[in-house]
Amino acid sequence: MSSQNRTAADPKLQERINKQQKRDHRVEHIYRRILHVIERIIASVTILVLIAALLIEVYQMFTTEGYLADMNQYLHNILTIVVGLEFARMLIDTTPASILEVLTVAITRHVILSHDNYWSNVACVACIAGLFAIRRFLVPRGELKEEMVEME
Repeated sequence: MSSQNRTAADPKLQERINKQQKRDHRVEHIYRRILHVIERIIASVTILVLIAALLIEVYQMFTTEGYLADMNQYLHNILTIVVGLEFARMLIDTTPASILEVLTVAITRHVILSHDNYWSNVACVACIAGLFAIRRFLVPRGELKEEMVEME
């Protein structure tokens, strides 16, 4: 008699297996909830830090003489805050669409700020095109519609 037949024939064994599966499911659910709460805490702390960084940036704009003369540093700071905000949004709403948005913003920031290498910029533009293709062809339409409704 095979082990599958013994399991099906023995109701006590089947009952133990079912109980173990229910326990495993409950433990998995608890772990997911804990991770979700930790993600929310990290997102909250990130938002607070980004608000502080924005306030510092605004304060320096008005108190530091010639601050806006160095536009690269200003853009670097502001775009870092924008990427951080997108990251916090991704932590709160972990969907493929939000992850793709974070990657798009981060790569765009790199293209805008770095003028190091021509091939680096070409690779970044190709990556952005790839992300748009992924979003277009691999992300379910229902998720994109939900996202558009949230923005309105």
